[in-house]
Amino acid sequence: MKQLSLDNLRTFVSVIEQGGYAKAGEFLGRSQPAVSLQIKKLEEQLDRKLFTKVGQRHLPSVDGNWLYPKAKSMLEMNDSIFRSLTPAPLSGRLRLGIPNEFASTLLPGLIGEFSTRYPDVVLEVTSALSRELLHEAKRHSFDLILALVNPAEPTEGEVVIEDDVVWVGDAIRPFVENPISLVLAPDGCMYRSRVIDALKQQTKAWKIAYTNADLTGLAAAINQGLGITALAQSSIPSTLTPLTHSYLPVLGKVNICLFNQDTQHPVVSKTLAEFIKTRLRKVN
Repeated sequence: MKQLSLDNLRTFVSVIEQGGYAKAGEFLGRSQPAVSLQIKKLEEQLDRKLFTKVGQRHLPSVDGNWLYPKAKSMLEMNDSIFRSLTPAPLSGRLRLGIPNEFASTLLPGLIGEFSTRYPDVVLEVTSALSRELLHEAKRHSFDLILALVNPAEPTEGEVVIEDDVVWVGDAIRPFVENPISLVLAPDGCMYRSRVIDALKQQTKAWKIAYTNADLTGLAAAINQGLGITALAQSSIPSTLTPLTHSYLPVLGKVNICLFNQDTQHPVVSKTLAEFIKTRLRKVN
C-alpha cells in the first residue's frame, strides 16, 4: 500500500496558503530548497504536477486544487487526534491556604517555578495559623490547604511528611538558659502549645518575650537576641538554626498535611499539590 507523507502534505498546503515556496519555508522554518524537494517528492509519488510557475509565483495546478481540500482534511484529522490526546494548558484561579512559616520558606521558590510553568493559573495565597485555615467556617474558602496536624489526631488530609518539631535560634548568638526566653506565635499556634506544654513538664524557668504571627517578625526578634522558638524542621529559614541543649525538652513530631478541596479546577489543584509534595520531601 502506498502512503502519503503528512509532512509533505503540510508543506504543500502551506505553499498554497502562504502564497509561495519562500513564504511557506519561513512559515515552516525550512529553507526554500527543502520546500521544493518536499513538493517534488509529493508530485513524484502522485505522478501529478501540483504547481504551475507563473512569473515568480507558484500557483496550484488543476490537480493541486483538487488535492488541496483533501490534504487539509487529512491534516485536520491528524492534528485533532493529537489535540485530543494532549492535555489542555492549565488555567483557572486557585486559592491556597498555607501556614505562615511555610509561606516564608516554601512559597517563594515554589510559586515562581509553578507560575513559570503554568502562566495561565492565578494563585491566591492566604497565610495563617493551621487552626484558622482548617476552621469549619473558613476552610471552604480554599481549594488547597497545607496545614500542621498533631500525629495523634485523625485527619482528612494527606500526610505529606511526618516532621520533627525542633528548637530554633540565632546561629551566632549563644543560648541563654536562665530564664529560657521565648519568641512565639499567638495562642492557637501548634508550636506555641507544644513548647509551653513541654516546658511545664520541667522545672527550668521560662518566659515569653515576644509574640508575632509572622515568621519574618519572629526571625527578626530572634536575630536581635530576644529569644528562641520552635518550628517544623522543614520550615526553618536560612537565617535561623536548630538548637539542642539539656534544658530544651524534645518537642516531638508533627504531620504536614495537604487538604485538596478543589472541585472547580481539580487538575490545577492536583498539579500544585504535587509541586508542594515534591518540594517538601526534597527539603526533608
